[in-house]
Parts: sequence; structure tokens; C-alpha cells
Amino acid sequence: MKAIRNIFLALALLGTVSCGNDWLELDPSTAVNTDEAVKTLQEVEFTMNGIYNMMRTSDLYSGRMMYYGDVTGDDMQAVSSSKRTGSYYRFSFTRDNGPSSHWSGLYQIIQNANLVLSRVDGIKVSEDDEQWRDNLKGEALAVRSLALFDLTRFFGVPYLKDNGASLGVPIVTTLSEIDAKPARSTVAQCYAQFVGDLEYAEELMSPEFAKGRMNKWAALSLLARAYLYMGEDAKALKAAEDAIAGAEENRWALWSNKDYPTAWSDDASAAAPGEILFEMVINTVESQGKETMGRLNSKDGYDDMCITVSFYHLLKEDPDDVRLKLLSFDKKKYAYVFKYQPQAGEDIMDANVPVIRLSETYLIAAEAAVKTGDNDKAVKYLDAIVSRANPAKTVVGTTVTLDDVMQERRKELVAEGHRMFDVIRNGGTVKRIDEEDASLTSTRHFASDKEYNWDFYKIILPIPKAERDANPNVAQNPGYDN
Repeated sequence: MKAIRNIFLALALLGTVSCGNDWLELDPSTAVNTDEAVKTLQEVEFTMNGIYNMMRTSDLYSGRMMYYGDVTGDDMQAVSSSKRTGSYYRFSFTRDNGPSSHWSGLYQIIQNANLVLSRVDGIKVSEDDEQWRDNLKGEALAVRSLALFDLTRFFGVPYLKDNGASLGVPIVTTLSEIDAKPARSTVAQCYAQFVGDLEYAEELMSPEFAKGRMNKWAALSLLARAYLYMGEDAKALKAAEDAIAGAEENRWALWSNKDYPTAWSDDASAAAPGEILFEMVINTVESQGKETMGRLNSKDGYDDMCITVSFYHLLKEDPDDVRLKLLSFDKKKYAYVFKYQPQAGEDIMDANVPVIRLSETYLIAAEAAVKTGDNDKAVKYLDAIVSRANPAKTVVGTTVTLDDVMQERRKELVAEGHRMFDVIRNGGTVKRIDEEDASLTSTRHFASDKEYNWDFYKIILPIPKAERDANPNVAQNPGYDN
């Protein structure tokens, strides 16, 4: 399996790193002898730093992994076909030119997490260090689960379309041999793997804030998200409620209406974590370059992806919605979402990238409550988001519908990578509607595919050509093999 087998040893020799709190700069060499690596908890810590370093590249969670779900939906689009997001927006990939980083980069994360997991239980530690060891193991399981979850939703059809019977991706839980050629598991098998890992991980993980790292509440929120995708709504509600209660007991909190427009630039800390449960920490010294979400979403950067006119009209239905303050307009042609705000003293391209926010956890709880028929809880969790957006608004005293929750998800989570997945996972239809507005005179849909549901084969990516050439056991996705 070329793409997998050539990346799993992409680790620097860990003993050369001098400080456990420094990001590990990875050597792309595949010549490291893993039998000699990762023998102490310090080296496990270094390896986890290296994994987070991989995750925050612009090919992964500070760029492409985030914008894919937005520009393939109906609330955001590429500004033009020549922009970086243009091929995603137009679904212009084929079986031979599909983006390969979604596959290779996520398997790189998985294989390095496997290195940690293959070593950590064998490390002898004192009683005082047992919690440290358990937390590191939980982190490795959690980031491996996130990578497998995203691989499955990028390359496998939504779980609820056929209860997970379709092909997902290969499940790799050990350090692969150089000639390994695993076949694809089903979507259901993939979900069973990362859900089981997350259930175990959250029991091991620390409840405390750790800058740029997974913690117990992020893992529980991800577990709730996975349950929601599966239709396991009662489990999704419980996991989301546990995550909310635990996070808020440990100082996390939803941003206030007053703070919301600028809170994105806050440098989250243990004393003031805000609502960021997990983020990609990017700074000027270790910049990921100009392809990150901050620059792609800025009129002062690459002005690459903008909101659609129809989404602008949705937000304008309430002129006092605080989220309108996040829009940045460019000469009455386009509007950009200014969520990726740089921290003090940094460039727009070095803005931190939230991956899991407490607001999403509230919305997961609200959606799951609607689906389980618990209107009191649906009101409780949805109203927190609605009244934060505009304190004059409330859903108290109403019967919350699924459409109410999904509309609020659109407004709250725009530009955070969710929209297309949210529509498709529920069996809905993406409708790219052309509307006009004097503030967005140049914003028009130019993609040929303007209405589609989970039967459209391009809502999932083709298996990369390099992988198929190296591994005949990996079948191509239907539609791309014609």
C-alpha cells in the first residue's frame, strides 16, 4: 500500500528533540528504526507533538480538510474557478486527479499514532506518572479516531444511506509492514473502530486544558458527532451533554454576545479557554504559509472562498444577529467570513484554526434531542446559541424542529467545514440557489452541479491513483471507475 507504507515511518529520531513542549519538526526520512524509538514517556510526548505538527499543515486541518465541507455545500463557494477552492466547489476531480493529501496525510497521522499505541503500554512508569501515560494514550487514540472519521466521510458514503454497508477505507491499527496491501473495510466497520477508540480514549484523557492538544471534552464532542452521523441519537445526546457539563466545570464557556465578534482572535489559555475545545495552533515562527484558513477567508489575503448570496440573505433575516459582524465585504462584490482572526502580533495566515468548538457540541445536543423527542433539552441547548446570537431572540416556549437546528448550524458553523456533510448525512439535498444582492454584485454560482443528494457520486472523493496503483486490493469508488 504505497501511500500508507511510505509514510508510517516518517518520524524524526525523537532523542534529538531537546524540549518536550516544543513542536516536533519532522524529518521526512523513512529510515528511522522504530524499534529504537519511543521508549519513555518523554519520547511519547515528543511523538504526539509531531503528530499535532502534521495535523496543522495547510494540506490538513489548517486548510483543505476544513474548507472542503463548506465549498462543496450551498453556503460558501470559490470566488472563481482559478482559486484554490475552485476544484472542490466545482467537483472537478476525476479518478486520476483527486486530491491525494486527504488520504496520505490522514494515514500519516494514523500510522504515527499507531507507533505511540504500540509502545506506550510497555513503558514502565511510576505511580505518579500513570495519569500522564494514560492521557498520552488517550490523545493518540483520539487523534487516530479523528483521522479515521474524516477518511471515512471523505471516501465513504454517509452511514445512514445504507447503514454503513458501503465501502469505507482500510482500517490500520498496527504499524504496517512495508508490503501491506489492506482492503477497504465497510463504513460500519470504520465507525465501529473509531467510536470504540473514542469511548476508551475519553476515559483515559485529562479534563484539563492543553494548548493545541486533544482533551477529554474534545474527544467526547467528537464521539457525539460520530454518533449523530450514525443515527445513534440517544448516545449522541448523552455524549454531548457529558462534554458540555464537563467542559463548563473546567472553565470552558460559550462566548458572550458582546465578545463573539472578536473572541476568535483570543489566545486561549488554561485560565480562559473560551469555547475552543481543540484547535490548530499556528504561529509566525512555525507558520504553515499562505494556504491556511486565515488567508483563504480574507479579502486582504487570497480572497479564495466567500459566502453565497442565499446564505447572506439567511443571515440578514435577523439584522441584529451578531454573526453578521463577522462578515467582511470587498467592494460590494463578495463577503468573507472573518472567523480566522490572527492572535496578537501575528499575520492573518497564522491565525489559529478551531477544529472542535463548544458551540458545535450544544448544536449536536439540540439535534439529538429533537431526534429523540426530548423538546425540553432541544430548547435548552438550541436557545443557548439562538439567544447568544441575538439576546432578543429565544426558542423557549416553542417546539423545536430539526429544520430549526439545521438552520442554526448553518449560521453558527459556516466556514468551519460542516455544511455539505450536515445536509448529506441527513439524506437532504444541497441546493445552490442564485439570488441577487446589491452588496454582492459579483457573487454567482458558476459550478455546473447545483443540486445533489447522497446519490451524487462526487460527494465522496476518488481513491488516489497512487494508492490504487500500489495496492490492487483498494477498490475505486463507484462512478469514478467509468
